[in-house]
Amino acid sequence: MILLELIGVSKYFGNLEALRDISCRVREGEVFGLIGPNGAGKSTLVNLISGTLSYSVGDIRFLGKSIKGLKPHQIGQLGISRTSQVARPFNNMTTFENVMVGALFGKKRKRNGVGVARRKAREILQDLDLAGRGEMPAESLDIVERKRLENARALAMLPKLLLLDEVLAGLNPVEMDEGVELIKRIRDSGVTIIVIEHVMKAIANACDRVLVLNHGKTITEGEPDMVLNHPDVIDAYLGKRYGAFAT
Repeated sequence: MILLELIGVSKYFGNLEALRDISCRVREGEVFGLIGPNGAGKSTLVNLISGTLSYSVGDIRFLGKSIKGLKPHQIGQLGISRTSQVARPFNNMTTFENVMVGALFGKKRKRNGVGVARRKAREILQDLDLAGRGEMPAESLDIVERKRLENARALAMLPKLLLLDEVLAGLNPVEMDEGVELIKRIRDSGVTIIVIEHVMKAIANACDRVLVLNHGKTITEGEPDMVLNHPDVIDAYLGKRYGAFAT
């Protein structure tokens, strides 16, 4: 089933064209990668899907219905949640309280009392190996734990679609492998994922399909092996050194 569909989406900031005529479909149950050089429009596209920005042309449909004009909290309650490229926990709150915010805010917010939110927060902290940090101030967490907290807070919203913006940035190889496994675990739990990432090993290992952007336009879309060996992707993004390694 098609969960998310972008139809000819463009975004302008005054005379600057950030995205031009982007069309793609994200299927339920897949990990969909979004890659490209800095300034390609990746984060802008995630901001359009999450409602942080409004799109200028085209349409975005979630479960067959347009989300045009909806506020971020309304989109969140439809079943779309996201992480930020830079982790932004509520530093004056505990790790547990941060996750509770997501549980109270998300898809079933109107039916969720504080008791339900507490149970959901505990479950997610356990699943993401943060149970031992629940009562610690969020500001005391290290970079890996902060990234896991970003995931936990987003998952507490009970999303159907999770948008991950460079959740592996700054991690060492072991932490990166653990992050890839976490992405797969989230997918296997029934959550569809769109992931922005610059680590090609992670893209190759985690994603079912990949969309490549450059200067706000689509270069290509397809399975990771095909995309990462595409000559236009190598020229625009990966470089000849990667191309020689890939072949």
